[in-house]
Amino acid sequence: MGRPMAVDTPPGRPRVSVVVVSYNTSGLLKECLAALTAPGSGADEVVVVDNASQDGSPDMVASHFPSVVLVRNPRNVGFGAANNQGLDVMSGEVALLLNSDARPAPGAVARLADVVARPGCVACGGALRFPDGRPQASACSRLTLWRVFCEQTALEKLLRGSRLFNGYWLNPWLPDKDPSPVEQVMGACLMMRPVERFDERFFLYCEDTELCLRLRRHGEVLFVPDAAFVHELGASSAAARWTSVARYNAGKELYFAIHHGVVASATCWAIDRLGALARLLAYALCLRRDQARLWWRVFTAPRLGPPRPPDSV
Repeated sequence: MGRPMAVDTPPGRPRVSVVVVSYNTSGLLKECLAALTAPGSGADEVVVVDNASQDGSPDMVASHFPSVVLVRNPRNVGFGAANNQGLDVMSGEVALLLNSDARPAPGAVARLADVVARPGCVACGGALRFPDGRPQASACSRLTLWRVFCEQTALEKLLRGSRLFNGYWLNPWLPDKDPSPVEQVMGACLMMRPVERFDERFFLYCEDTELCLRLRRHGEVLFVPDAAFVHELGASSAAARWTSVARYNAGKELYFAIHHGVVASATCWAIDRLGALARLLAYALCLRRDQARLWWRVFTAPRLGPPRPPDSV
């Protein structure tokens, strides 16, 4: 356990505990923690939950950031479960769940804290950006089978200017100054009142979609466009892309199983496999064997069974 950070929280602003889940991103994690522990960062406490990294991440945290609370897992328990561990040990009034491959711009954490302190707001998220400044998808509308179909058939990319076909990712349609209510902000940068926890049946992907659905029962989820965070998208999952895609598909299918039933989940599964098959055939025809092999593995990934009751939600 680290020593408490010496931070004076302005009156009216909730104390912020930043929870960072770490998995083999030592260099980026160091940049993230350097930004969070710098004077005036807006973080009152930082908690790192390490999911059995093999790159020295836990020892780096312990030696370079003694004020950070460190939880070491003997195995990778998944993104949601590790965040729940951070929520268990934090001492702040609100939690900022931040990816280890993300770091805040000056004032961003404080801006989110001011917004989540508003009456009726239960959670908010900032504007994610690539290192070169380009905007990343940071807020979403409701996940539906139509939107899965548009994703898997590439209609959302072919018709980017259409709200009908590309309406899931909301950034192009949101104001660029004032906070806006949305269905979901990204789990890579999610500040929340700790009134709900992640469903640990999700290992990785779509757990933030499911959590935001339950958070909205307590109040508004707001996207805050002037709270910027640099995000090295997918740094901890880039080594095995087919696994990431298969887990993403499985996360969507589990989400539909929990909230819309077996038929909706099976339909999502069929749409996901249709998308994988189309990509497999396209890359095979182009003689791109590496990509064809990737999409074959996605296409043949085993289907999840019926969701078991949650251990803790």
